[in-house]
Amino acid sequence: MTTSEPRPPAADPTGPVVRTASGAVRGRRESGLTVFRGIPFAAPPVGEARFAAPRPPRAWDGVREAYAFGPPPPQESGLLQGRTVPVTPTGDDWLTVNVWTPDPDPAARRPVMVWLYGGAYRLGHAGSPGYDARRIADDGDLVVVTFNYRVGVEGFAHIEGAPANRGLLDQVAALEWVRDNITAFGGDPGRVTVFGESAGAGSVAALLAMERAAGLFHRAIAQSLPGTYFSDALARDIGAELAAEAGLRPTVADLSAVDPGKLAAAGQSLGMKMIRYAGRWGQAAPTVTPYAPVVDGDVLPVTPWQALAAGAGRDVELLTGHNRDEFRLFVALAGRLGRITDEQATAALRTYAPGPDGERAYRAAFPGASAGELCERVQTDWLFAIPTLRLAEAQLAGGGRAHLYELTWPSPGNGGVLGACHGLDLPLLFGTFEADLGVLLFAGDEPTAEAKELSSRFRAAWTSFARTGDPGWPAYDTDSRPVMVLDAEPAVVPDPEEVSRRLWEGHEVGPLPLL
Repeated sequence: MTTSEPRPPAADPTGPVVRTASGAVRGRRESGLTVFRGIPFAAPPVGEARFAAPRPPRAWDGVREAYAFGPPPPQESGLLQGRTVPVTPTGDDWLTVNVWTPDPDPAARRPVMVWLYGGAYRLGHAGSPGYDARRIADDGDLVVVTFNYRVGVEGFAHIEGAPANRGLLDQVAALEWVRDNITAFGGDPGRVTVFGESAGAGSVAALLAMERAAGLFHRAIAQSLPGTYFSDALARDIGAELAAEAGLRPTVADLSAVDPGKLAAAGQSLGMKMIRYAGRWGQAAPTVTPYAPVVDGDVLPVTPWQALAAGAGRDVELLTGHNRDEFRLFVALAGRLGRITDEQATAALRTYAPGPDGERAYRAAFPGASAGELCERVQTDWLFAIPTLRLAEAQLAGGGRAHLYELTWPSPGNGGVLGACHGLDLPLLFGTFEADLGVLLFAGDEPTAEAKELSSRFRAAWTSFARTGDPGWPAYDTDSRPVMVLDAEPAVVPDPEEVSRRLWEGHEVGPLPLL
């Protein structure tokens, strides 16, 4: 979910100049930091480069003014408080990075945090006001990098003749740019932490499983990790239907000459009627999201859970967690809050609860739950809570270390009815209460002292982890199962979601199949 971009900052002819591998860039001094925006890390993926893996950026002469964010990648419109918010590309230089640094001194060697935005793999861009990283960089005295990657059809649709997971390949290219250039901005390429939320967390988990990304980061934070990864067969079938929405075949030859806006509209149209394909697409159909990382055997060889259990992340420290009431946001945006019927709850339980007896087991485990609570609970568990837990467990099984958290503090907006819903961690982490989801979750009100304190705790934990690998609470283990519960009074609690954990014992998270 994104709002329109802020007006580009004015030029600063006295701003610091940094030389990158492609050319020199001039940044701006802002609130004690130096900020560089819109630096290309890859060539525009248009023309013959469309649907291809990212290519090196074109070099430039002279000094490039790095004052404004690069244009967002082509995508659908988003929803914010019931309003359609268009995100319109203003150019084709989509693949750009932005840097917030306390001091662009190569000798500084500060830790680096690299942000990956979410948006169901179909929305999002780094210039969104909710991702203003100045508070993280300032509070943590470190360098923060954000960047655009391709979403929707451009980045994740299965297209014959194109590599799978182009959005993930963009992320690898951005991390290679960090490796090669961040020293000049005052960062340490040997202390890089990737962090992301929702689809950004799914991307972080995928990067942990990708040989191409090995060695490019050293710590990882996955916030509200969605468990949706497509099998190759499912991705092919969805890709064919997506192209058919535009009256075309799912090939590079057919799609590369089509305006990106038309293809984004086709994806949006398909998403609205995916439920019709439940007999073929199973659990993917009700998600209304025709995009996800594809376990293609090449770019993404196996699922993140398989990769970590085999030891792929043993040298990368992991921090992961979810919000207690994740799915309530989606119920609210669909206008169904307080209106879920028992028939709808039954359908959700039969679709998502594990095993042939899943519905009965959920009803027995939560005997006082309303239809709405059961519907939210099983979908929160299936989509976020259990994949997150399994990621931590897989990391341990593979010889690595993980820290686990759960956000339970309720959103104060709209009378508190949204609880600790999906996305609440974003305004808390970035301190952007007045932008994007913060507008909905904080209702435009001045944040309370309690909210500001929790926001500060978030940043302190995340930046401490980036510096030392320790967010301030014990590492997870499968005996005592310590979890940091983030609330008005944060506390380490043993196994706070034990009921759900036991319901899902023995169930593995795998790629969604074509039925």
